[in-house]
Amino acid sequence: MSALAIIVIVVLAILVLLIVGGLIANARRTRAEDPQLRETLREADRALALARAEDRGWDRHALESAAREAFAARSPIEPRELQLVQVIDRPGIEDDQCVYRVVTDAGSEEIVLVRSGGGWAAAAEAP
Repeated sequence: MSALAIIVIVVLAILVLLIVGGLIANARRTRAEDPQLRETLREADRALALARAEDRGWDRHALESAAREAFAARSPIEPRELQLVQVIDRPGIEDDQCVYRVVTDAGSEEIVLVRSGGGWAAAAEAP
């Protein structure tokens, strides 16, 4: 076999490896961008936030009630779903916060609740 034939075979082998590597990387990226996967990850984040809130002794019904009241003060639209997306549990209880995503037929927005006295209120309303 000539030197030229060996060089051509090596170059073709490298090209095949690059093409296969590119296909694998593209498949992984496509899977990572899958909307169903992203929704599954968001569900896991919400479940984690809810578990943490329940673990700290926070009353889920009181939180949801405060989120509904805060949203009703902003908008006449009825919320379709309330999603607890973040729990900010600082030392003590007066600096605790949580973030709810309020989903309506018109879209969604986030509401930050803070501890206010013995209950919860929207961040702007808290004393």
